[in-house]
Amino acid sequence: QVQLVESGGGLVQAGGSLRVSCTASGSISSINVMGWYRQAPGKQREFVAAFTSSTSTNYADSVKTRFTISRDNAKNTVYLQMNSLKPEDTAVYYCHANLLDGWGRRLNYWGQGTQVTVSS
Repeated sequence: QVQLVESGGGLVQAGGSLRVSCTASGSISSINVMGWYRQAPGKQREFVAAFTSSTSTNYADSVKTRFTISRDNAKNTVYLQMNSLKPEDTAVYYCHANLLDGWGRRLNYWGQGTQVTVSS
């Protein structure tokens, strides 16, 4: 069984910074894509940032100058450093991974989400 566990959300004032983390655990052979989505109240879940390969990254236009995704491959962990936060960044942030598990299945996994709230 594979699990994604997020941590690091919280409340911050506009202009502040937060870092969220996501660790994948369980029977994992390889991770193809790993990154972050978010969902604000009343809105659809949207893409934020991801590693699309071992070194390539992709960002949503709304965050590309403010957020940075990084990873620790040895720990199967990705981080999202969020700077210059705005009230519109308020959302539940979900970790996502597309990975090959120990049974040879390539599947999508989601974390339980971590709340990020930016006050004005």
